[in-house]
Amino acid sequence: MGTKRRPRTPREKYGEELKLRRIAAGLTQEALSERVVCSPTLISHYEAGRRLPNPEDAQRIDRALNTDGFFARWLEDLDPAFAHYFREVAELEQEATEIRQYGAALIPGLLQTKAYSAAVFQAYRPNYSAAQLDELIVSRAKRALVLERPSSPVAWTLLDEAALRRCVGGPQVMAEQLHKVADMANAGRLRLHVLPLAAGAHALLESMLYLLSFADAAPVAWVEGLNNGRLMDDPALVAACHTSYTLALSDAASRQKSVALVRSIAEEHEHAHQRAQDC
Repeated sequence: MGTKRRPRTPREKYGEELKLRRIAAGLTQEALSERVVCSPTLISHYEAGRRLPNPEDAQRIDRALNTDGFFARWLEDLDPAFAHYFREVAELEQEATEIRQYGAALIPGLLQTKAYSAAVFQAYRPNYSAAQLDELIVSRAKRALVLERPSSPVAWTLLDEAALRRCVGGPQVMAEQLHKVADMANAGRLRLHVLPLAAGAHALLESMLYLLSFADAAPVAWVEGLNNGRLMDDPALVAACHTSYTLALSDAASRQKSVALVRSIAEEHEHAHQRAQDC
């Protein structure tokens, strides 16, 4: 048996189909690039799934291959709204059978309310328009639908208590956000555990972590920093990430205590909001 590879992303499937159609048309990458008016290297990037053509190039590809708008229409379904370094992860999570996420300082994106997302996006953008902000929020909400499907992945969520207490967007936004997380846990849509501040040092102290497992492909791990991220599919590295997650999970509160703590901190935020209203 060969080693399992990670699943193909939609953009990789797009590139593979482009290659098949090009070969069937009897064209080399150089010949197709001449018809599309781009470099052969760019065609190579398209076929490898490293890049997607822009709408105009997709239309020229359709004309060159006589594919009747096939590649232009498919391109519309490949959402470019995510940061370039996260797009592959956003595509892969739609194929996952199990998701394990750790929120160190923030509630993970899949669980965020619109108001919480808006506060996060506003915080690291010096200039933004309402339209840009709305587009980002909608894209994040669309990602979260993966947890709403009948065949949704098993979702483990490990949150540092710091992420619960950091007042993102104000106490009312935080209360709403934490009640949403607790409601999802009570509804069985995720398995929730909290790492209390009293736990001290733990195995994930230095990084957020996102683990994706699949039915018929190798698992992957994702870590993210400021304006960058790293997707790992090396089996040894992914196994080490799973070990770190398990170690941190062993230091967390039980499911019942975790849900109760989230509710309790949500109520603290609610009381803070009420006090501000009374002043």
